[in-house]
Amino acid sequence: METTLKWLNWAKQIQGISQTGLAYTKDVYDKERYEQLRALSVEIMRQYTDVETGKLVELFAGEYGYATPKVDIRGVVVSDGRILLVREKEEGEWSLPGGWADLLLSPSDIAVKEVLEESGFEVKALRLLAVMDNHKHNPPAPYHAYKMFIHCEITGGAAQEGVETSGVEFFGEDELPQLSRDRNTEEQIKLMFALLRNPERIPVMD
Repeated sequence: METTLKWLNWAKQIQGISQTGLAYTKDVYDKERYEQLRALSVEIMRQYTDVETGKLVELFAGEYGYATPKVDIRGVVVSDGRILLVREKEEGEWSLPGGWADLLLSPSDIAVKEVLEESGFEVKALRLLAVMDNHKHNPPAPYHAYKMFIHCEITGGAAQEGVETSGVEFFGEDELPQLSRDRNTEEQIKLMFALLRNPERIPVMD
């Protein structure tokens, strides 16, 4: 394993141990030690990444309870053989519409909501295409996440930029733009095309 991935995984493990410890300990001194571990994990991440401390605390060390992966939902919308992508304002790169799962909403609810908010299209969710571990398929990130790709069908609306997006377009499989690889890689987008061409295939899980 590369040195970079080693320190990243160590920082994540320290964060996970501290978060779970804080959830279950009843000892005030243990709580203080776990808080110190959590602060140490954030400091490690801050030293080796360009992510600001506030963002790290929010995404990497801002949760409580038993440590589990986050859930990222992506809506997969295809029209005339072309896939719907939105341009992220944050870095100007493209991704499937989507985002973190919200409390009290199902995966299908999230996919429908995110597609509408980021692209302007009203859709209905049809089926799950894939659940993928970002540790295995995306660039190294401060957080561990499962990415759920949900096939959606347009029912109304029209292309419209959102609060977080600055472009809405459909792209063919061989004309993909610069992708936001933290959100989705070229391999993942091409997998979506392959899965939609073969509707009998079971969802991909890895």
